[in-house]
Amino acid sequence: MTEATNNQALECFLTRQQIQRRVNELGAEISRDFAGQSIMLVGVLKGAATFVADLSRAIAVECTFDFLAVSSYGMATRSGAVRLIKDIDQPIEGKNVILVEDILDTGRTLCHLKNMLLAQGPATLKIAAFLDKPERRLCNIQTDYVGFSIPNRFVVGYGMDFAERYRNLPDIWFMPTDAPTDVWE
Repeated sequence: MTEATNNQALECFLTRQQIQRRVNELGAEISRDFAGQSIMLVGVLKGAATFVADLSRAIAVECTFDFLAVSSYGMATRSGAVRLIKDIDQPIEGKNVILVEDILDTGRTLCHLKNMLLAQGPATLKIAAFLDKPERRLCNIQTDYVGFSIPNRFVVGYGMDFAERYRNLPDIWFMPTDAPTDVWE
């Protein structure tokens, strides 16, 4: 299946039905793991916003959420630097926290955020990544909840973008292999 958008053919990787089915499975798994407890989802803006919203509705235990934002693309990725743009609004000390990311790629951002959040003393800190791209991993980080493992291809849709475009697509699409994705490399 393809979709032509501004002369670029996108190749569908995951349909909205596949996405919803997997989000529901993750919600059930998290609900079992935290039965009788409350949790706080901490989403990484902007890409994880859609996943956080869907995941929170699929979780059966008491659940709140907050967001943080970082800058880690472009030149920052080459240097390994991650800059915090927006911190969470609520304290997490003593809480069960799940750090939620749209895609686990090199792992640099999640390694940084995990250490930053652990320093704030949560009762537990788990990581959920909707997509995992293990071929690109540069940091040793493990996730507790993974939606799908994907090949080393650039994806858009379901909150993920290319130059702020395509976030609103309900499915996940592969960008053409000849698309200029070096702005993130």
